[in-house]
Amino acid sequence: MHIERVADATSDAVADYAGLTDVALRSRVETEGGLYIAESAKVITRAVAAGHRPRSVLTEEKWLPALEPVLAPLDVPVHVADPAQLEAITGYRVHRGALAAFERPALPDPADLLRDARRVVVLEDIVDHTNVGAIFRSVAALGADAVLVSERCADPLYRRSVRVSMGTVFQVPWTRLPGWADAVSLLHDHGFRICALALADDAVPLRTLAHEAPDRLALVFGAEGDGLSRHALAAADQVVTIPMARGVDSLNVAASAAVVLYALAVDG
Repeated sequence: MHIERVADATSDAVADYAGLTDVALRSRVETEGGLYIAESAKVITRAVAAGHRPRSVLTEEKWLPALEPVLAPLDVPVHVADPAQLEAITGYRVHRGALAAFERPALPDPADLLRDARRVVVLEDIVDHTNVGAIFRSVAALGADAVLVSERCADPLYRRSVRVSMGTVFQVPWTRLPGWADAVSLLHDHGFRICALALADDAVPLRTLAHEAPDRLALVFGAEGDGLSRHALAAADQVVTIPMARGVDSLNVAASAAVVLYALAVDG
């Protein structure tokens, strides 16, 4: 690594980090530019361990000792700035002290992920980056093999998703899923039963699924509020619900995913 002191917060050298709080801007810039931003020394370390290579790093001086073991072998510019400069560049106070811009890896073909998987999580149109990151963390901790996200689902490599996942988004294989017309055939051709998590009169309790879980299972979770689309429900071989008390009819989607994956890990 080679250290460069930031003299100008508007310099092109740190342009990758400009306006990180503008979701619409960053979603366009990062996708079109083929990059993503990782935040904190721990997350950067996990990204590098997963084989991702940073094209630059932006950090405070005090975080250099934590980053040096990871970055020393790499040919990467490390831009060192003071807290005021970091805030001027990014648009917020960078409490975790270190950011890195990584080249965005090519997504695998869904069929390649499904070929050897037994349990996968499908995220349909979940637009909240925090929920997406939290689900990836549960998937990594509780044993699902891959995550498939719909075309309109929030980007798992968006900074907030990566941070909330604690970098587990780099450990869990994932890719984009085609529309349901093609996704149903793809999942069925690989032997998966499609189970949608939703409220329905014919839904089976989670415990029943856990006791009778098939060898290959695709668990479909929908967005907060609207839930799963009619296309997702029509695609499902089975609808599953989590029984609840005190008149509560649903959990946050990230909490639901954790409950379901834990139940299947224990009983399945």
